Amino acid sequence: MHALAQRWIDDAPDGIVIIDGEGFVRFANRASAALFRCGTNDLLGQPFGFPVAAGESAEIEIPQDDGSWGTAEMRVARSDWEAEGVHVAILRDVTYARRAGYAVRQQADLTGALVASLPMALIALAPDKTVSVWNPAAERLFGWRADEVLGRRCPVISAEDWPEFEEFFTEVASGRIIDDLETTRLTKSGQAVEVRAHAAALRRPDGSIGGMLCLMADNHERRQAEQRLQLSDKVFQNTQEGIVITDGSGHIISVNPAFTAVTGYQPEDVLGHNPSILQSGRHDAGFYAAMWTELARSGQWQGEIWNRRRNGEIYPEWLNISAVRDGGGRIVYYVAVFSDISLVKQNEERLHRLAHFDALTGLPNRLLFTDRLQHALVQARRSESLVGLLFIDLDRFKLVNDTLGHRNGDLLLQEAAHRLAGAVRAQDTVARLGGDEFTVILPDLTSPAGGANVAEKIIEAMAAPFRLQGRDVFIGASVGIAVYPMSGDEAETLIKHADIAMYRAKEAGRNTYQYYRPGHEEPSRDVFELEHGLRHALERGELSLVYQPEVAIETGQVVTVEALLRWHHPTRGNIPPAEFIPVAEDSGLIGAIGDWVLRQACAQNKAWQDSGLPPVRIAVNLSVRQLRNVRFAERVAEILDETGLAAEWLEVELTESMIMQYAKDTMGILWQLRSMGVRISIDDFGTGYSSLSYLKRLPVDSLKIDRSFVEGIDTDANDQAISNAIIALANSLNLRVVAEGVETEQQLWFLRDHACCDAQGYFFSQPVDAQKLSSFLRHRLN
Repeated sequence: MHALAQRWIDDAPDGIVIIDGEGFVRFANRASAALFRCGTNDLLGQPFGFPVAAGESAEIEIPQDDGSWGTAEMRVARSDWEAEGVHVAILRDVTYARRAGYAVRQQADLTGALVASLPMALIALAPDKTVSVWNPAAERLFGWRADEVLGRRCPVISAEDWPEFEEFFTEVASGRIIDDLETTRLTKSGQAVEVRAHAAALRRPDGSIGGMLCLMADNHERRQAEQRLQLSDKVFQNTQEGIVITDGSGHIISVNPAFTAVTGYQPEDVLGHNPSILQSGRHDAGFYAAMWTELARSGQWQGEIWNRRRNGEIYPEWLNISAVRDGGGRIVYYVAVFSDISLVKQNEERLHRLAHFDALTGLPNRLLFTDRLQHALVQARRSESLVGLLFIDLDRFKLVNDTLGHRNGDLLLQEAAHRLAGAVRAQDTVARLGGDEFTVILPDLTSPAGGANVAEKIIEAMAAPFRLQGRDVFIGASVGIAVYPMSGDEAETLIKHADIAMYRAKEAGRNTYQYYRPGHEEPSRDVFELEHGLRHALERGELSLVYQPEVAIETGQVVTVEALLRWHHPTRGNIPPAEFIPVAEDSGLIGAIGDWVLRQACAQNKAWQDSGLPPVRIAVNLSVRQLRNVRFAERVAEILDETGLAAEWLEVELTESMIMQYAKDTMGILWQLRSMGVRISIDDFGTGYSSLSYLKRLPVDSLKIDRSFVEGIDTDANDQAISNAIIALANSLNLRVVAEGVETEQQLWFLRDHACCDAQGYFFSQPVDAQKLSSFLRHRLN
């Protein structure tokens, strides 16, 4: 998309969603994300979940802030996008329309009822003096049905009175208005009825004669008819809804006072003009074309529309347009009834803000905080990422509040909220729970250390003096940190644990932070010390590689050896990769460490080949930071050249969650590696969410079944079913499938019986150093 078109689509008031041929969302603008109460990135790659068919419209359910369900109108078109055939769904929230439309329909029904109940006979004659309009009151007064008289000479005029009537018609056409004429007319039964008649010419917009209009009423019912007409006029004049009446060509012929009150236009400003003078410019030609198409089809259109007042102000209104047809089906009038819904929208926004935001600081309150924390946890479970929760209590705030008064205490809280908001990322949420307690939600953390980084910034921000009553006031902040999933996997649990950690920070002397640890023990390692030690681990030779073979199940031959990183700290001993790898990624050290691992593994594999051992592939795990480096493929080629290892003997492994989350960003790098001859494997398959549309387009050679499914494969029917499905999927895509964590002969039998290619686990060998792996390879060779 061009940048201008992209911006227009992103800012469009209607939701716009692009769905590929397999039903997955390829694009969603901000308005569509707002409809589904989520972020735009939450929709991408997800099944759309609703049937789509080009050229059709439908209504779908959408969530509301109060937990209820609303309605969105969906229109679908077929298009091409990025060389693919896609469906484009246009979504519009009509929940309010369904609710507000009832009142508007009541008003429209009232107006229609008034017209239908008009007690006076309404007869319109065409220029040739044939009947063009014959209303129900005329049927009741004279006895003829409309279908008996329309298009024919008016039957209420007797033959002997006809010459006199022709003169009368000519006078009226010349401009004379006849008011309260008492005369007699014929009924169908031949009886004469005394009527009081009103007659006037019907002129077209160009001034030519369009016929004559006669209103006639039985004198006996005149008083009642006058009363009813007065009532109709009062309704028209006094209703709070604006009313616009146009002729069949769309020119305004009447407006009521409410129209002037809403728009600012006086009747003389608009009479004879097209209602397009009110257009705001927010709607394109397609919007109005669809409106007129619906009017022509059904005779009615209703919906929300933005118009412009005379002073230039743009405002929203709920509009109902009805077409009025004559006896021949021709549209002769349009009646538009509208109400200004600006105040309604403002009240909705005000109520939403009062319900979800703290009145003093403007920060999200407990309700909105809980909702966003729940949402962050749902996303974290799906993407297998971390969520940090900071619980913050202002130190010595009570002293300030008691000494300087609540007004100054409120000012301090407002400034503290401002500083908190400036210390976090745009995607983080700062909330006030009450008093001097604040929380911060940190979604998508790459490591637990990220929580400490933010806590440090907050403590630093709160350490600066607050200026109150002309003096500097100093407070501090005690911060408790809980991290999903280590500190809990539910919102309530995380809040509780972060609160406990905050109190431990106060016990530790205030103005500091503490992580939550089960059993209230002190944090086992300081992440900053861990990062400091990791920066020197390479130069001090503290990092090493161990190797674990992957064995072909049918032949027992070693086909691949996986290189695994280990860190032996001089004082802390062996530090698990799960602790230091996230720190390396968060600190940016993963690039240098990843290069070292890749070079070391390639050099070792070349050494094994040079010693006469049968060639095997060496598998190296990659970090997302490495893969998102645009020069990564070039770096791999350089390392292969330096070590002399052929590309076909190198395999890179990526986790399922990583490759699916960053598929678009990394696909080009993966294809560069494949073109070099490097093999690509997806690790931990089955633990994340895989898009088969991506999977079939990625240059993947093998899938590794996560050990959590292999562990119970000989006893658990669910593990058996999942493993069997992954094996079948891989075989159908011509991919090799490797089972991790094989420890028993029964597990191996199951995998062999279900056509699994390779296996890896303690049943064959634990991760060992290069020398022991050499012995293992020689043993297998002999």
